[in-house]
Amino acid sequence: QVQLVESGGGLVQPGGSLKLSCAASGLTFSSHTMSWYRQAPGKERELVAAICGVGVEYYADDVKGRFTISRDNGKETVALAMNSLKPEDTAVYYCYSRSYAIEYWGKGTLVTVSS
Repeated sequence: QVQLVESGGGLVQPGGSLKLSCAASGLTFSSHTMSWYRQAPGKERELVAAICGVGVEYYADDVKGRFTISRDNGKETVALAMNSLKPEDTAVYYCYSRSYAIEYWGKGTLVTVSS
């Protein structure tokens, strides 16, 4: 059974930092592109960052220079380091994996940026 389990969410002040982690199991991790999506209240889910099996990264424009995605194929984990957080980064963050037509979602972790 495939599982993607996120951790690391919480409450942080504007300008602060947070690191999310996603632990994967039950899949051929290195062959999956791993991504982080987020969904803010009342908004559609959006892609934040992605990293393919060989480490090529993609970032949405509004997080470039602030967020860093990384993966450890040996530990089957993907992380999202978030710096200079803004209130508009408040959302539920989801871990997502895809290999061709096979895709999986985690249940999400809430990040709240507020003073």
